[in-house]
Amino acid sequence: MLDQIAERRWVLPLAGILLLWAALVMLTERLSIYSLTGVATSASFLLFPALGQMLVITTGRGNIDLSIPSTVTLSAYISVVMSGGTDAGLPAATGAVLGTALAIGLVNAGLVVLMRIPAMIATLATGYILASLTLVVNAMVTRMGTPPLLAWLATAKIGGFPLIFLIVLALTILIGLMLGFSSHGRKLLALGQSVEAARLTGIRTGRIVCSTFVTSALLSALTGMLLSGYAAGAFLEMGTPYLLQSVGAVVLGGTLIAGGSATAMGTLFGAVLLVMIVTTLQIAGLPPGIQDILQGVVIIAVLAVAGPGGRMR
Repeated sequence: MLDQIAERRWVLPLAGILLLWAALVMLTERLSIYSLTGVATSASFLLFPALGQMLVITTGRGNIDLSIPSTVTLSAYISVVMSGGTDAGLPAATGAVLGTALAIGLVNAGLVVLMRIPAMIATLATGYILASLTLVVNAMVTRMGTPPLLAWLATAKIGGFPLIFLIVLALTILIGLMLGFSSHGRKLLALGQSVEAARLTGIRTGRIVCSTFVTSALLSALTGMLLSGYAAGAFLEMGTPYLLQSVGAVVLGGTLIAGGSATAMGTLFGAVLLVMIVTTLQIAGLPPGIQDILQGVVIIAVLAVAGPGGRMR
């Protein structure tokens, strides 16, 4: 059974979701699939950057993207400023956000691949720079407002279920298919398992690593745009929760922290599980500080069970 679980690591977060759902039902005295609507919405915003984080972590060598929170916040502010709160300004805002995200991803990749700076240090430094730029953009905001179309994408429901969750579910499936069936996915997994072996087989490792940082930045920027639509504006520290939670969703979902193996569907389940943990703690009345501590404890426990190599013992 342990071997089967090791091969299908997404089973554990799925089991955790079912257990926590049962706990929430007992706490709220309601049993309905629609009681998970709020959880699905929050998990959707988390899943975009988590999928990007998953790809970066899969490359191995301790690669991680710590610039995600700053990218999310800056993108939200750019959306507000460039769109002017109208649908007519949405194309310009989208172009500005995606262009900024592309630049962020390329800078991170350049620091890691070309200058050989450890990803943790490189992306943390980039994040500080982006945080400073956010303060500059914040000073330019005279009024808050987001395009109605963007707000609709972030809040609309189809059959009572969040549209944004359906969008991110489709994205998860596409990334899962890429990892499992495309040559790019196989090269990415091979790189994470052994850089030298990947190079000897002719894989251009630098391009693969670059693609993951760019994808991470683009998905984080998309989160920022959608969050601005959901919150009808932007605020400082908007992206802060996604620093720990993006890593947590990846780890809880079963992606190996050592690299070389990833599960997109597991990351989805991990994001939902993490949001449900937070929701359960909030319903239990625990203060935010204790909630953060318990989230960290859960992530550390999962890493401890996985062992030094990142695999289940």
